[in-house]
Amino acid sequence: MLKIENLTVKISGKEVLTEVTLEVKKGQRMAFLGPNGSGKTSLLMAVMGFSDYEVTQGNIIFNGRRINGLSIDQRARLGIGVMFQRPPTVRGVKLRQMIGLAHKGGFDTEKEAAGLGLREFLDRDMNAGFSGGEIKRSELLQLLVSSPQMCMFDEPESGVDLENIALVGKAINRILDKNRNNAALIITHTGYIFDYVKPDAGCVIVGGRLHCLGDPMKILETVKKHGYEWCITCEGKKPKKKSPRPKR
Repeated sequence: MLKIENLTVKISGKEVLTEVTLEVKKGQRMAFLGPNGSGKTSLLMAVMGFSDYEVTQGNIIFNGRRINGLSIDQRARLGIGVMFQRPPTVRGVKLRQMIGLAHKGGFDTEKEAAGLGLREFLDRDMNAGFSGGEIKRSELLQLLVSSPQMCMFDEPESGVDLENIALVGKAINRILDKNRNNAALIITHTGYIFDYVKPDAGCVIVGGRLHCLGDPMKILETVKKHGYEWCITCEGKKPKKKSPRPKR
């Protein structure tokens, strides 16, 4: 569904992604781990087409079509959607209005909003005064109504309490289960979301480069034990121990 070929991206002249190559198949759920500022969000924003993210090399191919030159709205119409980590406050636009814009029929706004604990937020300005968890649930409601083929989730558990992580996880599964031919990219720092959403592939992004593509749970455990440096230097292989200095 999504093929990224040798992608290099700059923001304000600074390179944030370097020669990234990745393929996401239909039905696949891929997790990204990595430290702050490593390029995880930059990859999602580049796929979505944000103008600050300048593609200087490589291709982004969605369903067999090269989309490098397409605008954000064109990519959204093709079936790419993102749950932002920190979406902006949009004053003058109600959540209900935003849902109406993405409405494709057969969507019960009141019922779905109630299921996410957002019924009382429908007639409030987008994200104005929302808590972290409320913002995440608002983002999920918008994805639920638009039902994209390529679903991208940027740290869905950050800023969310334990009770709401379960709600967020169930909502993500509902979005993904609506059409098993869709695919997902999920960024996480903690791996807590894995208790509810089971990825079947994963990798680490450090310094704008991909490392350790493989089993996401094994990667998470490795990072917990050894840190990200393990992935950078050894690609998951145990580093060689330094030879002890001879005793004098």
